[in-house]
Formats: sequence, C-alpha cells, structure tokens
Amino acid sequence: MKIVTLVENTCGHEGCIAEHGLSVYIETEKHKLLLDCGQTDAAVKNAEVLGIDLTAVDTVILSHGHYDHSGGIMPFSRINNTAQIIMQKSAAEPHYNGERYIGIDKDILALPNVRLIEGDVRLDDELFLFSGITGRRCYPQGNRKLLRDEGGEKVQDDFAHEQCLVIEQEGKRWLLSGCSHNGILNILDKYKEIFSGVPDYVITGFHMMKNDGEHTDEEKAVIMQTARELVQMDTVFYSGHCTGIPAFDLMKTIMGDKLIALHSGEKVI
Repeated sequence: MKIVTLVENTCGHEGCIAEHGLSVYIETEKHKLLLDCGQTDAAVKNAEVLGIDLTAVDTVILSHGHYDHSGGIMPFSRINNTAQIIMQKSAAEPHYNGERYIGIDKDILALPNVRLIEGDVRLDDELFLFSGITGRRCYPQGNRKLLRDEGGEKVQDDFAHEQCLVIEQEGKRWLLSGCSHNGILNILDKYKEIFSGVPDYVITGFHMMKNDGEHTDEEKAVIMQTARELVQMDTVFYSGHCTGIPAFDLMKTIMGDKLIALHSGEKVI
C-alpha cells in the first residue's frame, strides 16, 4: 500500500505546492485512487514533481461538496477522463460560507464519469463509503458559518453530503475523511456501528481552524476533549488542512505520537 499527500496547506517536499485544500493519492492491491483533488491544479503539478502517474488513477472519491476539495477535479479530468468520480448526490447542491459560494464547480457534474450516490456503498472488498453521520458530540465550531441551499433559502449545513472512505488492506483498516465536518468522534461512532472496534489509521482534517483570532475557551474545550477521546483509541491519526496549526499543536500535547502532521508532497506510508 502507498499513500502520499498530494495537496495540503503546508509544504513538505521541495518543488511541491501548498494550498488551502486536500488531496491524497492511494495505491492498494486493486486501485490507484484519489481522496479529493485540492482547490486548483496543484494536485496535478505535485504529482508530476513526485513522479506519480495520475493517468493511471481509476477512482476519485470526493469527501464533500466544497471547492477546496473539488476544485482540482476539472484539471485532473483533462489528463484522466476515465477515472470514476464518486460523490454523494447532495455534494452537488450549492454550499456557502455566509454569502460566499464555496460549493463545487458545476462543470464537474457534466463529466460523464461522475457517479452520484446516496448513503453507504461498498465498492468492492477493499473500498467502502459511508455517510449519514448524525451525532453531534464535540461538533466543530467552525461549522456555524457554513450553509446549504434549501429551496432557495440558505440554511445551516447538516453535512449530509460528507462521506468517509474505508480502505481494507493487509489486515488493516484506514479511515479517510476530508474535513470531518460532522466531527471526528461522531464519524468514529458511525464507523463502530458498521465495523465494530476502531480503525487502525485515520487521515482527516478536524475542521478546527480559526481565521478570526484565537480560539475561545469553549472552542479549546472541544478541541481538548476530542484529543482526550482520540488518544484512548488504538488508532494513529494523520491530520492537517482544516485542523489549523494552533488546534493541531494543542491536540499534539495530549495525543503525542498518535497524531502526525500531513504536508504536501510527503509520503504517509
């Protein structure tokens, strides 16, 4: 198995681009796939630098319907128009941060290889997708400004469009989520319902980034409680992107070696 962070907010390889976005390249026994495509064509450019052949990718999983995960799909499609692009049907709906549109490029929906799904889907014996996370423990505070369109009216996003990828390989399970908008603890609760136990490894942002000043005491309490619960699990977590450096550093003081930072261009395994 091979996993490389193609795009992340921070750079870990000379010549690679960092941007606010996420894209992860994965090779399994049966697949070459991408979880998300970043915000621009950075994933394509970084793959060239790293010697990764994106024309061989057979599957793209879009974790949710935001621009910083989907913006690279059109540049990717110009070099690879055969890979299946799988997203929840509701990921195609309009999404906003306040008044600002942050949803996907609608041209993506015209691609013939896009597959819209609803709910949980097992793709094969290696790949499983699940959504429908409804818990709200330690819910990311940054979600409060994020909206979706419902009948022409902007309402609080419930992140029904978020899906998680589980990869079963070499006797281990990897759980991948772009941002964990539904909260990583709630995602893991849903994972436990399906698989029992916890995954061996998790790759995700925790959506704890804050752009308008320091975290409040309430926000810090959510971050620390999340870290305290995660460190009790027999799981290693790889995180970055929307986690934000202050939140990551705070979680690191609690989780130690169980929390590892992601960077553009770096190999995970």
